[in-house]
Amino acid sequence: MKVEIYSDVVCPWCYIGKRRFEKALAAFPGAADVEVVYRPFQLNPAASEAGEPSAKVYERKFGRPADTIFGPLTEAAAAEGITFRMDDAIATNTFAAHRLLWFAHRHGRQSEVKEGLLAHYFTHGGHLADHPALAEVAAAAGLDRDETLAFLASAEGVDEVRAELAEAAALGISSVPTFVFDGKVALQGAQSPEVLLRALESLAGA
Repeated sequence: MKVEIYSDVVCPWCYIGKRRFEKALAAFPGAADVEVVYRPFQLNPAASEAGEPSAKVYERKFGRPADTIFGPLTEAAAAEGITFRMDDAIATNTFAAHRLLWFAHRHGRQSEVKEGLLAHYFTHGGHLADHPALAEVAAAAGLDRDETLAFLASAEGVDEVRAELAEAAALGISSVPTFVFDGKVALQGAQSPEVLLRALESLAGA
């Protein structure tokens, strides 16, 4: 079975949804036969690579103080064992991070890099468009730092990631996370582990 997870690395519910899916997968007897692939989605493709405090972005988007948004998100994350420090987060364009995930998938380390990128942003206040920082995340996940830097400095993967973003749009994916099971069943949102497990079991028994 193949599960494609469309998400963005600055999406708080994508991090929470990732953890919930991992719980579902751990409870699924056929987990060894499940291929998980993270597909790109950009919540704000027009965002600058320079970045700005995430609090400003949320206040501009929702028209209210950021702490009224961050509080509930931080609590939801904590329930999944994740530490959010969103006041420290730097909102930036995520295209380079998605290219890194494409690169990591080719090297069999995509899940590890995805986790590293999410933690880099939500827990450590890291910059997701800074190539040296991205290379450090990749190195911590088992990839070669210098090879990663060379990749990021090149144009490799640019067309492929753009094509995947276009495919997501063509599929009608407009919110994330979206879980697509074997190209047949799609679930939107950070569903509970129980709901995700039922989807896995349903496809396995189909």
